[in-house]
Amino acid sequence: MERLKGMTGLLMLIALSPAFAQDDTHKLQKEVDDLQATVKELQAEVKELKAEQAKPAQAATPPSATYTSAPPATATPAAALTQVPGNQVDVIQLGEAAHTPLPAQQSVSENADSASRIDNEAPPTDPGLKGFVQIPGTETVIKLDGYAKLDTIYDIHSIGTPDFFATSAIPVPAPHDNNGNFNMQARQTRFSLDIRRPAVFDESMRFYVETDLYGGGNGSYGFRLRQAYGQLGNTYAGFGWSAYTDTDALPDTLDFAGPGGAIAPRQAGIHQFFRLGETSSLTLAAEQPSSEVSVYPQVAPDIVVNNLHGTQHAPDVIVAVRTEHNWGHLQLGGVVRQLGYTDGEQSRRVIAGGASLTGSFKVGTFAAYSDLLMFGSNWGKGIARYIADTGGLGLDAVVGPDGKLYTLTGWGAYAAYTHYWSSNWRSNLVYGVARIQHSPWLAPNDYHDTNYGAANLIWTPAPMLTVGLEVLHGRLLEQDTRYNDDTRIQGSLQYSFIK
Repeated sequence: MERLKGMTGLLMLIALSPAFAQDDTHKLQKEVDDLQATVKELQAEVKELKAEQAKPAQAATPPSATYTSAPPATATPAAALTQVPGNQVDVIQLGEAAHTPLPAQQSVSENADSASRIDNEAPPTDPGLKGFVQIPGTETVIKLDGYAKLDTIYDIHSIGTPDFFATSAIPVPAPHDNNGNFNMQARQTRFSLDIRRPAVFDESMRFYVETDLYGGGNGSYGFRLRQAYGQLGNTYAGFGWSAYTDTDALPDTLDFAGPGGAIAPRQAGIHQFFRLGETSSLTLAAEQPSSEVSVYPQVAPDIVVNNLHGTQHAPDVIVAVRTEHNWGHLQLGGVVRQLGYTDGEQSRRVIAGGASLTGSFKVGTFAAYSDLLMFGSNWGKGIARYIADTGGLGLDAVVGPDGKLYTLTGWGAYAAYTHYWSSNWRSNLVYGVARIQHSPWLAPNDYHDTNYGAANLIWTPAPMLTVGLEVLHGRLLEQDTRYNDDTRIQGSLQYSFIK
């Protein structure tokens, strides 16, 4: 290039200089023509050199492949999507790579995909963060995801929730028309929007929205908000899975509800993650409170039942400690709550709380997937709202005959085993139980305990297609020891948008 510039300047001086004699015109003109020819040759060489330099980058990444996802599940989960515009290579940082990746797994519900994680890490169900596309002119990437799911359901006996298997909804005593019911529904169909981008101080930002079709009562279809939250670095705010929930330990069932002993609420809150070394983390959270209180009029006749409702004066405070390894993970959680009630004339408050232990363990190895043993257990006073089968039943606490508020002891537990027959076939065996203490201050037909069992066979011939068959059995026992049960057979067909 320096040679080209020098010759170009010489041409200009020769062309503009008035000092040359007229009789040298022909000689000078020949020199000018020779120099112009040399300049053209150099320009052609420069053009060819640029073309040769561009060829390797274009061959490595076709123009149509703007983004490349992270390595497959057998590799360390990627932390970024790679942009290749022309011969430039830029990295858009979406979150730090998992230091100790959890064992890869498959899931019908994809709940683990939606959960917030420390450093916005990738989940074990999608370690490559597949399907993101960049918004032109920005560092923001976006993914539209979800699935369409059809469930065919036959109940041998009656149950109050034909669209999902909630054992607390089994009627007691058994009705006279307890002859079974067939149902087809697509309410589990789900839509989600996941937006990620790098942010200040080497942090990453995530915005997540998710809906399903469980809006309205049984058999109706309406959009329902499942989650809507943002996370900047390790600070989460919005509506989504409680910090008390461990989505990586929830069983893989075709049924929407899952075992009653699980902890799976979604609610508004603010979470702060802290990394404790390479394998462990701590979460502190303040979440939406709700006092689910009941009163049995025969026990407390002076309480104005029609006006009684729970009161909240402080958020639920949650602490969770977690450790992750290539063999699985463990999570220990605790919650402290303040429960209250008023009937318009008097009001009372009481402190409640509980603890949980959840986790998963890899068992053996088959190809890309290993068998998994998952479990969960929880116990506490005034935590019925957090247990899957008892939430919403008013069993956090009961008003006694003296007008005081007494917390009810509740506990739940489940275990699940996932076996991979091959990379395309898997089965799950699940058992769970949930219980609220027997109390003379509760009504005779109030909930006492439930049992839940499920066994399935799931076929995934392609990542976007899942077909499965599941058998479920549940039993509800009431406070007066009366009980009833139901057995369900469910078949499901699911099309995933991005997998």
